[in-house]
Amino acid sequence: MIVFPEVEPGDDIRLSGSTFVAYRECADYAKSRLEGIWGPESIPAFKGGLAHRVFARHLTSGPISADRLEQVCREEIGGSNLNFKLGALSMKPSGLERVIDEVGALYDRFRRFPAEGFQGAEVQIQVEPADGVTLVGSVDAAFSDDAGVRLVDWKTGELGEAHEQLRFYALLWTLDRGEIPSKVEAVSVRTGERLTEEPGIESLTATARQVAGIVNELRRAWAERRGIERRGGPWCRYCGLLDGCVEGRAATELLRFGRIPADSRQITAST
Repeated sequence: MIVFPEVEPGDDIRLSGSTFVAYRECADYAKSRLEGIWGPESIPAFKGGLAHRVFARHLTSGPISADRLEQVCREEIGGSNLNFKLGALSMKPSGLERVIDEVGALYDRFRRFPAEGFQGAEVQIQVEPADGVTLVGSVDAAFSDDAGVRLVDWKTGELGEAHEQLRFYALLWTLDRGEIPSKVEAVSVRTGERLTEEPGIESLTATARQVAGIVNELRRAWAERRGIERRGGPWCRYCGLLDGCVEGRAATELLRFGRIPADSRQITAST
């Protein structure tokens, strides 16, 4: 159905949806993640991760009562890598209580969403479309109806630029299952906004070419031991390269003083 392009030989690459998006924002940011260089943990990311676990629990096990929500949150933290993230944040008990309250407010909104046709939550997918190239992703929820399978990515904040992530998930699903999802959606639980795409052969082929291009560019950079393009933007706040990155420091200063919008796609670029 979709033929993945040939890629240049080189180092093994394990590319996730978040790293694919990160590469489109700043190539060096994505490269550093693949090299195991991660930025600091953040409370917004921790809260989002916990909310996603609660959403999945709701879909798989049923509604969670208000008097059980705190216990469910603590169970999800203790039984996942959120426990390690919590330790890295050195969060005080009062801080965790605030996070749980905020997750509870998000859950109150989430439980109003219909769940007809629910197939699975946090569906893990892994495919190897080319030698040494592994694509991985976790689809927040999959639903089915007469039109086919609908993939949903929950957002706990603004929708942002979700198109590329949705297209990556659609490609991943198609390569793994041999069927094109009828729809891929990003849904903001906080605002109710919804972004929907209907994948087709043309868009999936274009995304496959983008992925192959990223693989080739990264393999060349590693083989030649050279740098790769950097772009400043909101993502710099959580980048492990920030301390030594001129573009990143400039971007975070502009963000700190509110001189650029937090959802700006690009501030500076260099190689």
